[in-house]
Amino acid sequence: MRTLKAPSEIDALFKTGRRGGTDLIVVLSAITPTRRGPQGRVVFVAGKKMGGAVMRNRCKRVLREAARRAGGPWDGYDVALVARLKVATAAPAELDSALREGLRKAGVAS
Repeated sequence: MRTLKAPSEIDALFKTGRRGGTDLIVVLSAITPTRRGPQGRVVFVAGKKMGGAVMRNRCKRVLREAARRAGGPWDGYDVALVARLKVATAAPAELDSALREGLRKAGVAS
Protein backbone atom coordinates (compact mmCIF):
# COMPACT_ATOMS: atom_id res chain seq x y z
CA MET A 1 0.00 0.00 0.00
CA ARG A 2 1.42 3.36 -1.03
CA THR A 3 1.52 5.68 1.96
CA LEU A 4 1.88 9.43 2.30
CA LYS A 5 4.99 10.14 4.36
CA ALA A 6 6.28 13.68 3.77
CA PRO A 7 5.15 16.00 6.60
CA SER A 8 4.68 18.89 4.17
CA GLU A 9 2.33 16.82 1.99
CA ILE A 10 0.39 15.60 5.01
CA ASP A 11 0.03 19.18 6.28
CA ALA A 12 -1.19 20.29 2.84
CA LEU A 13 -3.73 17.47 2.81
CA PHE A 14 -5.07 18.54 6.22
CA LYS A 15 -5.25 22.21 5.16
CA THR A 16 -6.82 21.81 1.73
CA GLY A 17 -8.41 18.36 1.74
CA ARG A 18 -12.12 17.70 1.46
CA ARG A 19 -13.52 16.21 4.67
CA GLY A 20 -16.01 13.48 5.29
CA GLY A 21 -16.61 12.22 8.80
CA THR A 22 -18.55 9.64 10.73
CA ASP A 23 -18.60 8.69 14.41
CA LEU A 24 -15.69 6.24 13.85
CA ILE A 25 -13.44 7.91 11.31
CA VAL A 26 -12.64 11.18 9.55
CA VAL A 27 -11.62 11.00 5.90
CA LEU A 28 -9.70 13.78 4.18
CA SER A 29 -9.06 13.64 0.46
CA ALA A 30 -7.22 15.68 -2.14
CA ILE A 31 -6.29 15.03 -5.73
CA THR A 32 -2.83 13.46 -6.00
CA PRO A 33 -0.27 15.96 -7.34
CA THR A 34 0.47 15.30 -11.02
CA ARG A 35 4.20 14.97 -10.36
CA ARG A 36 3.41 11.91 -8.21
CA GLY A 37 1.57 10.07 -10.96
CA PRO A 38 -1.97 8.69 -10.96
CA GLN A 39 -1.54 6.27 -8.07
CA GLY A 40 -3.21 7.29 -4.84
CA ARG A 41 -1.63 7.29 -1.40
CA VAL A 42 -2.99 6.91 2.12
CA VAL A 43 -1.90 8.12 5.55
CA PHE A 44 -3.28 6.66 8.80
CA VAL A 45 -3.57 8.96 11.81
CA ALA A 46 -4.34 8.18 15.44
CA GLY A 47 -3.81 11.13 17.76
CA LYS A 48 -2.68 11.11 21.36
CA LYS A 49 -6.30 11.36 22.51
CA MET A 50 -6.54 7.69 21.52
CA GLY A 51 -4.22 6.68 24.36
CA GLY A 52 -0.75 5.23 24.56
CA ALA A 53 1.40 4.00 21.71
CA VAL A 54 -0.05 0.50 21.84
CA MET A 55 -3.62 1.79 21.38
CA ARG A 56 -2.63 4.25 18.64
CA ASN A 57 -0.80 1.53 16.72
CA ARG A 58 -3.80 -0.80 17.07
CA CYS A 59 -6.09 1.88 15.69
CA LYS A 60 -3.79 2.44 12.71
CA ARG A 61 -3.65 -1.33 12.04
CA VAL A 62 -7.45 -1.49 12.13
CA LEU A 63 -7.69 1.45 9.71
CA ARG A 64 -5.08 -0.12 7.41
CA GLU A 65 -7.09 -3.35 7.17
CA ALA A 66 -10.33 -1.45 6.55
CA ALA A 67 -8.62 0.49 3.74
CA ARG A 68 -7.40 -2.76 2.18
CA ARG A 69 -10.90 -4.24 2.30
CA ALA A 70 -12.29 -1.06 0.70
CA GLY A 71 -9.84 -1.21 -2.20
CA GLY A 72 -7.41 1.51 -1.08
CA PRO A 73 -5.33 3.36 -2.02
CA TRP A 74 -7.68 5.06 -4.43
CA ASP A 75 -6.28 6.12 -7.81
CA GLY A 76 -5.94 9.86 -8.22
CA TYR A 77 -6.46 10.70 -4.54
CA ASP A 78 -4.32 11.25 -1.48
CA VAL A 79 -6.42 10.17 1.50
CA ALA A 80 -5.96 10.63 5.25
CA LEU A 81 -7.87 8.27 7.55
CA VAL A 82 -8.12 9.73 11.04
CA ALA A 83 -9.25 7.44 13.85
CA ARG A 84 -11.81 8.54 16.40
CA LEU A 85 -12.11 7.05 19.89
CA LYS A 86 -14.66 4.36 18.98
CA VAL A 87 -12.56 2.83 16.18
CA ALA A 88 -10.59 0.49 18.49
CA THR A 89 -13.72 -1.34 19.63
CA ALA A 90 -15.76 -1.21 16.40
CA ALA A 91 -16.74 -4.36 14.56
CA PRO A 92 -15.12 -4.77 11.12
CA ALA A 93 -18.47 -4.49 9.30
CA GLU A 94 -19.29 -1.31 11.19
CA LEU A 95 -15.89 0.18 10.35
CA ASP A 96 -16.22 -0.79 6.68
CA SER A 97 -19.59 0.95 6.50
CA ALA A 98 -18.20 4.08 8.20
CA LEU A 99 -15.23 4.14 5.82
CA ARG A 100 -17.47 3.87 2.75
CA GLU A 101 -19.62 6.71 4.08
CA GLY A 102 -16.57 8.88 4.84
CA LEU A 103 -15.10 8.24 1.39
CA ARG A 104 -18.41 9.18 -0.21
CA LYS A 105 -18.61 12.43 1.77
CA ALA A 106 -15.00 13.27 0.93
CA GLY A 107 -15.66 12.79 -2.78
CA VAL A 108 -13.45 9.72 -3.33
CA ALA A 109 -16.18 7.14 -3.91
CA SER A 110 -19.72 7.52 -5.17
